Amino acid sequence: MDPEYAPVNGRKRPQRPQRTHREVADELRARIRSGELRPGQRMPTQAKLADEFGVERGAVRQALRILQSEQLLTNVAKGAPATVAGRPGGAPTGPGAPPQPTTAALTPRIAAAFEAEHVEIDAVCLTAVSLTLAIGEPLRRIHAGRMKPAKVDVRVLLPGRNIDLAFPVAVGSPDDGRDGDRHAGRGDDPVHERWLAMRNAQGQVLRHNLLALRATHGIDVRVSFRALPFTPPVKLYLLNGVEALFAYYTLSRSEAQIDQENVQTYDAQGTRSALFAFEQGAGMRDNAFVTQSQLWFNALWETISSELRLTS
Repeated sequence: MDPEYAPVNGRKRPQRPQRTHREVADELRARIRSGELRPGQRMPTQAKLADEFGVERGAVRQALRILQSEQLLTNVAKGAPATVAGRPGGAPTGPGAPPQPTTAALTPRIAAAFEAEHVEIDAVCLTAVSLTLAIGEPLRRIHAGRMKPAKVDVRVLLPGRNIDLAFPVAVGSPDDGRDGDRHAGRGDDPVHERWLAMRNAQGQVLRHNLLALRATHGIDVRVSFRALPFTPPVKLYLLNGVEALFAYYTLSRSEAQIDQENVQTYDAQGTRSALFAFEQGAGMRDNAFVTQSQLWFNALWETISSELRLTS
């Protein structure tokens, strides 16, 4: 027994603070990456892990599911020992992994966030395409009975419908970034209308799919959208107040078919943007980035953003 927690004069010292499921996941992740736990090796039973870390089995299961979502474990099932996954090329995964395209990196982090009792997701983005796609995985797990949070809060900041977007814009248009004299009124701009239709459609799907959890599973769900008066040059996802996922919108010249016409545009492929991960507890710089990102989001939400309508 650890001397710090041994009985003294017949009285027990205060109990060791119980670890969270994320702390358990962090420790097991470190053992896998260090080689202490090798690919193909069976993990200790959930009962043994619960005893080692001084937590309930539910916390162990949540930790194992996080590692499974990061493709570090396989065969995670209730009561059965999991197996350390093989990693071709030894590429690391999880918060310490190198940046990956949003489509590859966001889904496992969103799925892990849904393991919490109270899920909180804040996002700043251009259309919410990536977020809608990523939330599909935890929704499937909920409907399959593999997870069930008690409460889900999602807040999304998107550009307002009537602003002059910096992108996407048609090449050579007055708003392609070469002319500083902006003008209002975008009803005759097919590129803008195409973006607006996508923004509204993705937002409606996201809201509908999440709110459906109220009726199907009795989960307390709130989904809110607000409009920004500017085009965000970056995308940001904040997960449960402990993770920040950040990516740049990098513009390129591309071609889009709009109303059966090929239009040259300046646009960004948000689903391909490299996503950088920061997590509380991973060091002072990560802690500061997560904290300041949350403060930045809250300030935008509470000050210059406005009501957003997901309709034409």
